[in-house]
Amino acid sequence: MREIAVSEITELTARLCEQANLFLPEKMRELIDEMANKEESPLCRSVLRDISANADCARELGVPICQDTGMAVIFLEIGQEVHFVGGDLYKAINDGVEKGYVNGKLRLSVVSDPLKRVNTNTNTPAIIHTSIVGGDKVRLTVAPKGFGSENMSGIKMFTPSAGAEDIINYVVSVADKAGSNPCPPITVGVGIGGDFEYSAVLAKKALCRDFRVRNSDPFYAEMEEKCRDGINALGIGAQGFGGTQTCLYVNIEQYPTHIAGLPVAVNIGCHVTRHMEAVI
Repeated sequence: MREIAVSEITELTARLCEQANLFLPEKMRELIDEMANKEESPLCRSVLRDISANADCARELGVPICQDTGMAVIFLEIGQEVHFVGGDLYKAINDGVEKGYVNGKLRLSVVSDPLKRVNTNTNTPAIIHTSIVGGDKVRLTVAPKGFGSENMSGIKMFTPSAGAEDIINYVVSVADKAGSNPCPPITVGVGIGGDFEYSAVLAKKALCRDFRVRNSDPFYAEMEEKCRDGINALGIGAQGFGGTQTCLYVNIEQYPTHIAGLPVAVNIGCHVTRHMEAVI
């Protein structure tokens, strides 16, 4: 049994919250540059290059990539041989979120009640997804999620008779309805299967997956490509100015489901889909 002090989790969470908001991963920066080279619209090509320049400025000046520094979404993978000591784990995570956002001077966007709308002034509580895995390590992924893109997401309970083309058409329709609202170019996470709520968790996890890693099942990998191509064919373009490059990537995650259902969730991300992870 390995003991880990929850104070380590607090410090790690704080650091990842700041880093995720200040630094666009280099691989994502390169993908945006590749998209700019492919873009046929001069205006959208210029916008994509401005987006890259914005990421460079954020890194150099130590300021957020986007003014919406998001609600903190935490994916926590805990090795079953780990024992936490020194306090409550979830409190430690929320303490880390507060420290990262307040000390890092990131925008505080969380309200304590969905209808009363009083700001917590700490950007807590976080959304925490916990899973138990083998081993004695802890993997912590921090994915700040802005709501300009989150609001454009969708979920549909298909009947089991639906096929791949039906799902592809639905994914494309969600992006079409979103239009310029999620600040394209967009990223898209799709969760297929499970039940109502788990399909949404799958979509969020898919959004955080490295875009260079295709679904391990060739069937779903092909669906990812068809969804991306379908979204790019909409002609929305960077920031909605009309162009050939609207979608950076589509990632699909699937899970077994009930014989009577086929849940599909689509989680839209913007061009600053942020996530940082570390293992302790």
